[in-house]
Amino acid sequence: MPSRRHAALALAAVAALAAAGSARADATGGDPFGSLQRPDLKREFFGNAKVVFDERVMVRGPAFAEDPMNVPISVSATGLPDIETLVVFVDRNPIRKVLEFQPLAALASVGFRFKLEQASPVRAAARTKDGVWHVGGTLVDSSGGGCTVSGATRKDGSWSQTLGQARGKLFASSPVGGEAASRLRVMVMHPMDTGLVGGIPAFYVNKLAVRDAQGRELLRLATYEPVSENPVFSFDFPGRVAGGLRLVGTDNNGNRIDSRIE
Repeated sequence: MPSRRHAALALAAVAALAAAGSARADATGGDPFGSLQRPDLKREFFGNAKVVFDERVMVRGPAFAEDPMNVPISVSATGLPDIETLVVFVDRNPIRKVLEFQPLAALASVGFRFKLEQASPVRAAARTKDGVWHVGGTLVDSSGGGCTVSGATRKDGSWSQTLGQARGKLFASSPVGGEAASRLRVMVMHPMDTGLVGGIPAFYVNKLAVRDAQGRELLRLATYEPVSENPVFSFDFPGRVAGGLRLVGTDNNGNRIDSRIE
């Protein structure tokens, strides 16, 4: 008799756990990270569009962010055809959206650093021409505080001496596209203030584009407050890119960025 009762209790416990797991899955829409923010994220970024979790959207970052003000992330969705836009966002950041990338003539890959306020899933969403969003991500742990602390150049006041200066370099191969591809790395000097530090308003680069020697846009990038101070971006191209490129852009105060890349 006791053994039957124990067995029944065990089965009931298993059923309760399964029900709880199912309820959680329903609450998060089957989110692979079990994030309770997912319903809000869907409303904020996708609206009524179709969203699928897709392993072809690869997001790589550290398991633990030792410096929450400079967390390295790389995103690659080169295995997914017909990508129009890549959006990167962080579930638990006070400002979730990090950047929006339109590859145009580039590969659907980008590397950069960002500020992380607390441990969170970091996601990339690729919208294809059919309007479907394909989402991948990674979990980054952190001691936190990256969005609510001033950067080094803001603290020492040196930001005003280098504001808007930019430089870049072309590489003859790419870790994403291989020997036939090329990589472009650019750096823009800017404090990238989030507006979450007392007395310091939001001040950040908001638009960048790379143009070829004929003035044609090869890629576009919209950036937001969580991008790290003095941001560095890596882009990849499917073949060799001729010199004479220009990096142009603005910040949210209207300051212009215009630099030639050989």
